[in-house]
Amino acid sequence: MEYDYLIVGAGLFGATFAHQAHKQGKRCLVIDRREHLGGNVYCENIDGINVHKYGAHIFHTNNKEVWDFVNSIVPFNRYTNSPVANYKGKLYNLPFNMNTFYQMWGVTTPAEAQMRLESQRAAALRALDGREPQNLEEQARLLIGDDIYERLIKGYTEKQWGRSCKDLPAFIIKRLPVRMVFDNNYFNDRYQGIPIGGYNRLIDGLLEGVETRTGIDFIKERKECNSQFSILNSKFKKIVYTGSIDEYYGYCYGKLEYRTVRLEQERINDSNYQGNAVVNYTERNIPYTRIIEHKHFEMFGSEVESIPTTIISKEYPAEWKEGMEPYYPINDERNTALYAKYKELADREENVIFGGRLAEYKYYDMAPVIERALAAI
Repeated sequence: MEYDYLIVGAGLFGATFAHQAHKQGKRCLVIDRREHLGGNVYCENIDGINVHKYGAHIFHTNNKEVWDFVNSIVPFNRYTNSPVANYKGKLYNLPFNMNTFYQMWGVTTPAEAQMRLESQRAAALRALDGREPQNLEEQARLLIGDDIYERLIKGYTEKQWGRSCKDLPAFIIKRLPVRMVFDNNYFNDRYQGIPIGGYNRLIDGLLEGVETRTGIDFIKERKECNSQFSILNSKFKKIVYTGSIDEYYGYCYGKLEYRTVRLEQERINDSNYQGNAVVNYTERNIPYTRIIEHKHFEMFGSEVESIPTTIISKEYPAEWKEGMEPYYPINDERNTALYAKYKELADREENVIFGGRLAEYKYYDMAPVIERALAAI
């Protein structure tokens, strides 16, 4: 069998590329190491609830072309991401806005909130005594002041990175958006939502008419056949690779590093556990960073009561080890230099397209991944 493209990875990049190639009359085979399609946006339906198996995925974009594209595959709902932070049992709205400042200080006007912020920023500036911030803690205090940093940033960030904020570089937090309005919408993008019926419907729509196989390890198959363009008893003109770029090259320069997340899922005999899709836990001594209650992504108002159970996932950040899912690239000096070496090899490839967060060693939201896939075809 001959194909125009072998697409390695059935996540958003691979599925979008396959969709466009198929529309152009190209013959594609999409393979994935996992036993399901969809990559990290895959959902499992439990009790009529679409559970985001690899962590919460909320689609948002300012790009109307991308928004129209995904909605042409499956309509999206009206979900608006409005997370809540829990610090020692007290709740604060995110992102930082007038609701947050009222909950923090009892202020009711933008002028009062601005005075509080400026006072605390001035104290942080004096503490620096003319020098630049040397770490994330100093940078955050300068941007947002002590109160918000101590309650809503410090513990959460240290759990995410597994390091003290004093040991993290200042550039990790270049800015902290502050809104002087009562607005809990986390994103500034014009469009956001969740596919009605879950992300599996989006992936299935993208891959309609495209041949797919799951449970196929490309690296293993390539090794056994001694050729990546002639595997699985088939021949391919080009390869689209969305896996880890260092693995593709046999870790010849060493392994890139990641942070990952361990998800602890629980079925609860209650129709409404926390009243919100996302609740962050910002205390350092609580081991998980947040709890996701999945039904709130697709059920609104009294609709949540229609299913008497609910599914939650607790997220525990961890250092990535072999066999774990790589989530977040660590863009420090070592890994940036290492990726540059692999990128140089990739740029020499004539018939291989590298795309997606693992192949490009870059954290992407979903919309930019689709943008890049649309541009790559």
